[in-house]
Amino acid sequence: MHRTSSTSRRDFLKTASAVTTTAAVAAPYVITSKALGDEKTAPASDRIVMAGIGLGNMGSGDQGAFLGRGDVQYVAVCDVRKEFLNRAKDKTDQHYNNKDCQAYNDFREILSRGDIDAVHVATPDHWHAIMVIEACRNGKDVYCQKPETRTLREGPLMVSAARRYGRVVSGGSQRVLEDYRKIVDPCWSGELGPIKSINVEVGPLSQICNLPEEQTPDNIDWDLWLGPAPWAPYNKARCDGNFGTGGGSWRSYVDYSGGGLTDWGAHHFGGATFAIDVRELQPVEVQYHNDNGRQHLTFLYPNGITLTHNKPDTPNLHVTGTPGEKRDPKPVPGYKGQGGIYGDFIECVKTREKPFRDIELAVNSVALSHLAAIAYELRRSLKWDQATQQFPGDAAANRLLDRPRREPWQV
Repeated sequence: MHRTSSTSRRDFLKTASAVTTTAAVAAPYVITSKALGDEKTAPASDRIVMAGIGLGNMGSGDQGAFLGRGDVQYVAVCDVRKEFLNRAKDKTDQHYNNKDCQAYNDFREILSRGDIDAVHVATPDHWHAIMVIEACRNGKDVYCQKPETRTLREGPLMVSAARRYGRVVSGGSQRVLEDYRKIVDPCWSGELGPIKSINVEVGPLSQICNLPEEQTPDNIDWDLWLGPAPWAPYNKARCDGNFGTGGGSWRSYVDYSGGGLTDWGAHHFGGATFAIDVRELQPVEVQYHNDNGRQHLTFLYPNGITLTHNKPDTPNLHVTGTPGEKRDPKPVPGYKGQGGIYGDFIECVKTREKPFRDIELAVNSVALSHLAAIAYELRRSLKWDQATQQFPGDAAANRLLDRPRREPWQV
């Protein structure tokens, strides 16, 4: 449905532009100079029409990146917090010097608009899967902030939605390619020989929230902020969007986030799996270790490469290779288009190629965080089957594949 609507919009603008050219004397003001574009801005018919859902810290940054592109027309914002919603609308209107940006409390109103090509999602993590899948169903391409999933079960459902509806869905960690390139290059060049292992140091796990009830302010739709999460009383620290994981933000609490293990873990595990070239794989085994109270893990991949988590006395992203042995070099994949990870996404929306952080690759890397959380919770090793997305013969672990959701928010 969306593809038809989008094509019609662009076809209409192209047709209208042609009519204006041939009948300029009769109707000189049908298409404005802004619609026709200039050296910095693409013609309206070539712009990707976008909207943002969740405009807090990371969402505001994403909005600014997309607003700054001449090949994007940013038309709408959505947030359940009025302060952030109004700020995002004002930011868009000031950029275009008009009052045209539409503001919504409910993300479903944005997804139902036939004129919007793509959305970026930067809500708390417990909303990501529902919004991404619903956006795909409504014909939108999606740029979703990391960590893309809250549970193991959500990942394959998001990948399936992207493929079924032919959508471009990109994960959001710019650090995977930009910050960790100095780790990636010697691995892919063959300089280190065949790679044996890499270590990731990240945490902590999220925690149960027992914060006391505070009066719910008028400027937040608390029920919609909670969404699929269990009902809980309002407390400012429960829903604060700061980047801490020590108890003063939603990133701290298990109902909304996997804590530092998924928040920074999406960056570090993403960079590590990229460096050792296992982005398309998931491990077959998670080995749990407890050395005098120091818990750590070893992920074993089907090709024999290992990835360790919090291995004692081992720095973050430390690579163990096989010096002196030959490994054929491979070209390092990069972004398409111009403008970093945001440009990569927009270019792929135009060409229909898979982005650098295609949702399947992003899901594979964040799966490590979820597998780690389950191994630490059960305090034992696990077998994992990527094909079935199950712990074979392990009912206790399989019960932790997903989390209950409040009606009507199911995936």
